Amino acid sequence: MTTTVHEAAAAAAEYDVPIPYMQRTRDYYVALGYGTPYRWAHFVDVPFAPLRIPLSRARVALITTAAPYQPEAGDQGPGAPYNAGAKFYSVYSNSTERPPDLRISHVGYDRKHTSAEDINTYFPLARLKDAEAAGRIGALAPRFLGAPTNRSHRTTIETDVPELLRRCREDSVEAAVLVPS
Repeated sequence: MTTTVHEAAAAAAEYDVPIPYMQRTRDYYVALGYGTPYRWAHFVDVPFAPLRIPLSRARVALITTAAPYQPEAGDQGPGAPYNAGAKFYSVYSNSTERPPDLRISHVGYDRKHTSAEDINTYFPLARLKDAEAAGRIGALAPRFLGAPTNRSHRTTIETDVPELLRRCREDSVEAAVLVPS
């Protein structure tokens, strides 16, 4: 007996639909008192370019929006409520030699449908080291970079991005993995 693709594919339950993250984020910003919904930055031209060398030979940077743990800033553990006190406002960098203590309580992620228990979901340093060991990337940059989430397109474009680029160039980076949390 042969099973057709239609027979093998089970239909999802009616309640099993994508979570409307974009609308939730818009509503969240209005609830924070901003008056208008969040507007994502989008551009006609973007500065991305194809790699000039194979990824297996490229030096790769990891850029994250996760924040270094700040003991004085309150609850930042997995599942912690939103904690604006744990935000950071300047680009930072740290060694990729060993896993840092990073947290994501400072961002408005969906705490009902996910948790922050597995650091690889928001800071895949171990997975990039695996990729390097397997030869899928040439080398991991000696430091990772932290990009602030300040809700300001202007600050991101005029201050944070040039600093991230400067540090990537210092580390001779040819590709970057951007991991927003």
